[in-house]
Amino acid sequence: MSSFPFVSVLMPVRNEGDFIRRSLGAVLAQDYPGDRMEVIVADGRSTDRTRIAVTEIAAQYSNVSLVDNPRKIVSTGLNHALGVAKGEIIVRVDGHTIVNSNYVSECVRALERSQADNVGGRMTAESDRLFGRAVAAATSSKFGVGGARFHYSLREEWVDTVYLGAWPREVFRSIGGFDEEMVRNQDDEFNYRLRAAGGQILLNPRIQSRYFNRVTSGSLWKQYFQYGYWKVRVLQKHPRQMQPRQFVPAFFILTLALLTLATPATSVSRFLLLATVLAYLIGNLAASTLAAAKVGWRLFPLISIAFIIIHFAYGSGFLIGLVRFWNRWEFARRANITQPSHDTSL
Repeated sequence: MSSFPFVSVLMPVRNEGDFIRRSLGAVLAQDYPGDRMEVIVADGRSTDRTRIAVTEIAAQYSNVSLVDNPRKIVSTGLNHALGVAKGEIIVRVDGHTIVNSNYVSECVRALERSQADNVGGRMTAESDRLFGRAVAAATSSKFGVGGARFHYSLREEWVDTVYLGAWPREVFRSIGGFDEEMVRNQDDEFNYRLRAAGGQILLNPRIQSRYFNRVTSGSLWKQYFQYGYWKVRVLQKHPRQMQPRQFVPAFFILTLALLTLATPATSVSRFLLLATVLAYLIGNLAASTLAAAKVGWRLFPLISIAFIIIHFAYGSGFLIGLVRFWNRWEFARRANITQPSHDTSL
């Protein structure tokens, strides 16, 4: 890089007391010049020791600051941090993610070289718990997460979305901040809006981070149920961005339900139900075999279970979202996006 543009790293967090020192410490250990980077932690009214830890770190590092996020969700945290950020480049880092020491410099370099409007890298999922490792394997598989290429791609390419993200500040001046309705999927919604405005998103494998994923079946179910539920609102706000693959889990669950209800009435329904279940099991077992071959065969049954939880939770959430938001399709009406502050720091 011929120069070092000033970078604002935004960290929306809540109840990351057990992890914040590691994630924030990784940001502070960047090879990017410390006097050309600020770190803004937006805390969502944590009830653990998160705020205490950040305050203690901020007392040691003059480029770390803490802002309050009273609504507690990621989108509002990002917008609060954006409102005070001074950087020419905005980089997002989450509280449960450890970024490599060259993360910021690689983001800046990729933005300058490609002229992209958003860049990010592959998300490497990790865990030190047995089920967590199975989840990491499942979410690194095409069978598990479909078209989300940042989970598994190893080559530089133009994509629909990336993990986290890094943007020139001008992007937010042009299209606004993050949609504060979105409890989940606020990155999807923002990237749809960015691409609709002519923006480009680059996946660069040199931008590397490790995400420590869910370690229990209940927390995994809740996470993917919310993904499916809020995906409905994203699609309602941006119907032209719909892809057939986004409906597959919900269609699968709906098919199973309808065939099950019809089974007492006709033998054809019983046959179709059996065929549908067998087809899914064959796909599941094949994908579990491929994943277990990479991470260890003792994880095979847990990977298969993780696939089932991901697919059924996402599909169920999507169907319930369709019911919950049935009258909120916005083909003609522009989504109500909450903008970050319009002061001169933007």
